[in-house]
Amino acid sequence: MSEFFIELFSEEIPANLQKNARTIILENFKKLFEEKKITFKKSSAFSTPNRLIVTFEGLVKEVTQKSEEIRGPNVNSPDKAVEGFLRSNQIKLKDIYKKKIEKGEFYFYKKASSKINTRNLLEIHIPQILDKMSWKKSMRWNNYNLSWARPLKSILAVFDNKYLSFQFHHLKSSNSTFVDKAFEDKKKIFKNFNEYEKYFRKSEIIIDNNERKNFIEKELNKVIKKKNISIEINKKLLEEVADLVDQPNILACTFDNKFLEIPKEILIITMQLHQKYFHTLDKKNNITNEFLVVANNKDLKGFIKIGNENVVEARLSDAEFFWKKNKSQNLVKKVSKLNNINYFKGLGTYFDKIQRMRKLGGMISDELLISKDKVELSASICKVDLISDLVGEFPELQGIMGGYFAEAQGFDKDISLAIREHYLPNGMDSKTPKKLFSIALALTDKLDTLVGFFGIDQKPTSSKDPYALRRSALGLIRLSVENDKEFKLKDLINYSAMLYQNQGFGFKNKNFQENLTEFLIERLRFYMKEKSIRPDIIQAGIKSLGIDCVNTIYKKSFLLNKIIGQNTGMDIISVYNRMSSILVSELKGNDVELTNTTDPGIFKNEYEKNLYKKIKELQKYFANINKDENYELTLSNLGSSKKAVFEFFDNVIVNDEDKNIKKNRLELLQMLCKTFDNYLNFSNIESN
Repeated sequence: MSEFFIELFSEEIPANLQKNARTIILENFKKLFEEKKITFKKSSAFSTPNRLIVTFEGLVKEVTQKSEEIRGPNVNSPDKAVEGFLRSNQIKLKDIYKKKIEKGEFYFYKKASSKINTRNLLEIHIPQILDKMSWKKSMRWNNYNLSWARPLKSILAVFDNKYLSFQFHHLKSSNSTFVDKAFEDKKKIFKNFNEYEKYFRKSEIIIDNNERKNFIEKELNKVIKKKNISIEINKKLLEEVADLVDQPNILACTFDNKFLEIPKEILIITMQLHQKYFHTLDKKNNITNEFLVVANNKDLKGFIKIGNENVVEARLSDAEFFWKKNKSQNLVKKVSKLNNINYFKGLGTYFDKIQRMRKLGGMISDELLISKDKVELSASICKVDLISDLVGEFPELQGIMGGYFAEAQGFDKDISLAIREHYLPNGMDSKTPKKLFSIALALTDKLDTLVGFFGIDQKPTSSKDPYALRRSALGLIRLSVENDKEFKLKDLINYSAMLYQNQGFGFKNKNFQENLTEFLIERLRFYMKEKSIRPDIIQAGIKSLGIDCVNTIYKKSFLLNKIIGQNTGMDIISVYNRMSSILVSELKGNDVELTNTTDPGIFKNEYEKNLYKKIKELQKYFANINKDENYELTLSNLGSSKKAVFEFFDNVIVNDEDKNIKKNRLELLQMLCKTFDNYLNFSNIESN
């Protein structure tokens, strides 16, 4: 058994390209070995900023491929197809023969058994695999034809302790690599990965990116424990910094306390997003002026610490200046300037958008029974922060800064919070606004966006969603479900469309209402799937109720999914399936026509009467429930019909000789099925 090890040394590859590169190159080598039936025990891919590494352990040195019959084109195929078959298998016309099989007569080629030498295979295929590497962003340099994430400088390739010899563009493989990435004047020979990994570990360079990530997290926790502060480790940031360094060292830095007076979101974004630092919190969960930097080597003279502190100081000084300037600028007086910012071609300016939002928000406020004036005012000023210096510098803070500006200028707390939260929720896991004014403004913004883009036929495709409409629609679903609110979405969509038309914006997509409704239903389906609700129950909920019942669809489906494997759920499904199967079999191809009328006067026994009585009890229950329906109680009541139904089937013959009695008994069963359908359409639900 042998080891294969390859290292590709280049200039520093951005962190966001490394993960994909590790995955692709490892999978391509695996595919090669699987195709050639070469077995191995273990495979790994690692990366540092300069090095992309792949290792395979327990590789066989040689494999014997059995003789096999390879089918070619049909004998009636054009000559070009036959020529292609010959060329791809590197054979001549005399090597193929005709053979009849079930699908017709084809050309075949008998491939003789052969031995494959793994070393030779690698030397031939490594350049091909490297050429297949795809990068989201790549570059060329000098006069070379090679495209790589960053200039590739050397290739170390070893199999069974001996180097593999091949040419890849302008580079020749070897068994050595640069060990000093800064100067690239020192190379060292390595025979295997173990020797390679141990050498770099002595220099405190961690080759394994997962080990590096764990080391960084451990060291961060050591520092905060020592300083008696806390930290919320952002997992994405942790993964990113682990790919930015190979010799991690944690530095504790500080900035001037005066910057703690500006909004904490500015501090966090400056440190996390722009500088890749970790902010810290005190015991009361307030942000502190200390931050942690993951440097790429030891800071023996303290220059790295000073440099990072100076960078943060400069950025926060700018932010402080903009904060003081922007928070004092009257939001209401700035509204007219939104006329200078285009929203989207065919949908007007941001000033047009907030005018629509004012009116649409007013309609939503009526549904929520809250102050229309507050909603209209929050809609009027919610986009003004787009013209502020701070949002220009930190675009991630739009909405959030608007909320801070409104608060600083003395606006009502409900208005400030609504502005702050009106972009939420912006994903599956983000926070959902809970206050009524926040819900109203967030829903208004999302609906206006969705109606507009669907109206001008800028719908998402299967692969592209450049305007994040799926996110907006999912946000709308979450606003309804996670706040236990129902909205008349059909009316709101129609009213929103009318507002666009009143502004003179025509919609070229005449079916936009239907398209948008289907789109929202699909987002609801996605949301329910993410909540682990069974597909058949999702389908039952969606088919039973319309787009105006998003919250009801979810709640009913969620609870049914919860009890479907319990006694109550199994009772409900068994009862419904037993009734519906008899109805289907008796009515199929039969001359019986049901009229939704059951005559108790011709019941022949107590079992019919008992079932009828149970149905009437259930009908009375459904007639008396209101918007506050207790779904658990409803399901319990439906499940309680099992005794009456099963006693009926055990003692009554539905297919009676008397046609009137038979029809009456079928009417009884249909009556119960329709009563069940008051909850959901159970015909879509599969039995366990």
